Amino acid sequence: MASNQLSKKDYVKTSLRAYFLQNGFNYGNYQGLGYANMLYPALRKMYKDDDDKLQQALEENVEFFNTNLHFVPFITSLHLVMLENKTPFKEIRSIKMALMGPLAGIGDSLVQFCLAPLLGTIGASLASDGLVLGPVLYFLGMNIILFLVKYLTGVWGWKLGTSIIDKLSSMMEQISNVASMIGVTVISGLAVSFVKITTPLEYATVMATGEENVVAIQSMFDAVAPNLLPVLYTALMFYLLKKKKWTTYKLVIFTIIVGILLSVCGLIA
Repeated sequence: MASNQLSKKDYVKTSLRAYFLQNGFNYGNYQGLGYANMLYPALRKMYKDDDDKLQQALEENVEFFNTNLHFVPFITSLHLVMLENKTPFKEIRSIKMALMGPLAGIGDSLVQFCLAPLLGTIGASLASDGLVLGPVLYFLGMNIILFLVKYLTGVWGWKLGTSIIDKLSSMMEQISNVASMIGVTVISGLAVSFVKITTPLEYATVMATGEENVVAIQSMFDAVAPNLLPVLYTALMFYLLKKKKWTTYKLVIFTIIVGILLSVCGLIA
């Protein structure tokens, strides 16, 4: 094995660095710094003789990323396997972005709605009976299970990637396209779920019978294209970010100012 070839130990080490995924969290790229930090030792080994490639690899991965930290090892393991197989970064990125949304949902549901309530209930029940084992059980149970989740998802991603990358190399372009579509679908769903913009504007029309009918413009928008205003505003943000090279902080300030002005003028609610 070449000295710069990754071993199972490197994959496990990368997986356990998921504990540091939230390090450097910010509203510019969320977990982007943490993701690059997870990959750093493996990338350092792969590009030990080429600092320029190492720097490029780190820069490529310091971008927006947001998923559940307990399931992220599956993504990093696939990522590293694809790197070792000389897969183009565009294709790796498509897979990475497509997986982060679904795995975030699975991981959050497992931790917040399954493990925490279950172990918390058992621990609280024991604690209410005066047993110190209650909080100890909760602490150890959560940490041991989540440690195993990180380890197993990382190893699974490594084994899955190793077994299928060669077989699917000829189909990688199609897989990349499908992954991109899934990623766009997830982002679109987030846009209409989290961006809330409506307009209270109304206008009155006189019916043939002489009665006045008040029509809400928002209801017209909803009839033509539901969530039209959130989609348009998201498109504006994308334009300013990608075409005008605005920073995240400019977008936040712009959103606050525009939101206040339009709200005071009665144009949005």
